[in-house]
Amino acid sequence: MRTTRAATRRLRECWPKPRRFAIPGLAAACAPPRLLQVGRWETGGGEGHERAAPCGAALAAALGAPAAADEPIRIGAILPYSGVYASLGREIDQGMALGFDAFGAEFGGRAIEIAREDSEAKPATGLAKAKKLILDDRVDLLVGPVASNVANALRDYVHRAGVPLIIPNAGNDLLTGARCSPWVLRTSFSNGQIARGMGPWPVGAGYRRVWTIAADYAAGRQMMDAFRVPFLAAGGEIAGESFAPFRETRDYGPYLARIKAAEPDAVFAFFAGGEAIRFVKQFAEFGLAPGIRLTGAGFLVSPLYVEAQGPAAAGVIGILNYLPGLDNAANRAFQAAYRERHDRPASEYAAQGYDTARPIAAALAATNGKTEDRAALVEAMRRASFDGPRGPLRIDPATNNVVQDVHIFETRPGPDGMEFAVIESLPEMRDPPNGCDLG
Repeated sequence: MRTTRAATRRLRECWPKPRRFAIPGLAAACAPPRLLQVGRWETGGGEGHERAAPCGAALAAALGAPAAADEPIRIGAILPYSGVYASLGREIDQGMALGFDAFGAEFGGRAIEIAREDSEAKPATGLAKAKKLILDDRVDLLVGPVASNVANALRDYVHRAGVPLIIPNAGNDLLTGARCSPWVLRTSFSNGQIARGMGPWPVGAGYRRVWTIAADYAAGRQMMDAFRVPFLAAGGEIAGESFAPFRETRDYGPYLARIKAAEPDAVFAFFAGGEAIRFVKQFAEFGLAPGIRLTGAGFLVSPLYVEAQGPAAAGVIGILNYLPGLDNAANRAFQAAYRERHDRPASEYAAQGYDTARPIAAALAATNGKTEDRAALVEAMRRASFDGPRGPLRIDPATNNVVQDVHIFETRPGPDGMEFAVIESLPEMRDPPNGCDLG
């Protein structure tokens, strides 16, 4: 047993229901928080201070006890296995499994064991599942989630608990910006890192009036903000903007009617998963293409589901951190291994899962499978630098966000299905700190 029943019971008594914390140090474990400004919290007074020390001790007892040499290394995967992003979650999971097969699944005599929980792309559900994985399953680290709003919900909990969270998809800018944490690392992308590189392109290509549309949650809002600033600076004009309720919108007709009436040169959109499939197909069915060029964050026509979109996906201009045809040795090996196992090409989601396994494996090798010193484990992950299917990757020490190349591309019909033709590559994309202080 890694924890005592008494310690776990005491921790539950101190923390009976969800709370939002971002308090460094375990001594303030149960103090109620008071919001000061974005990214900063302080403890309240009174009863909270009286309970802080025993709760901090309980948390340390519950989470910090050394693991037995023969116990598995437990990784908690908080991914959507149902709902609008289910295919994304499964693809990340499959890529990560392939990664551990390639980079190591046993360290210091301890085998990796993955405990999976379905976030359903819902913040409250994701937070509840994180608590279960940490308190009941006693995982050593967490991998997830997919949705930006779920990632935001997890941040304070993992920061307070001192449990590493490695994000294989969710691009919420704040988590490697104003709300960064030493315990949160991202191996995928930030929303700004993807979208801002596309800002100047439409103007240079002759599309000066652009309508923006996205799913109405953190990722959609941040993607549009990141695109808008460099687009306007390049001389573009926003013809209008729309935000469709996330997980609820099935008919985009009302939004497409407004776009058609405005007659913009192009649309810049962010949707993913089932929403992307519906939006792209309805855009074509509404007769907007080819007169209005469809562009967006590349998740709009992901290799994971572009074939389900059919001819409607042809001619879309996107920007993405990974394309199946990238010409490097690591990608060729990755695609071959993924095709052999799943009989289809790997998408950016699988590549992100695969590349998430790499720094975890490197850190576990550096610590010889020891996980009780979580700060050392995180530091080893931050030092990992390697060439993966996406090309050169490393974690920026200023933000804990990945530094990587991104690519502007066009989807074109090919003999074996839709192809992704690179128009321009933007190397070494990194985020400014944006208020992050990991010191």
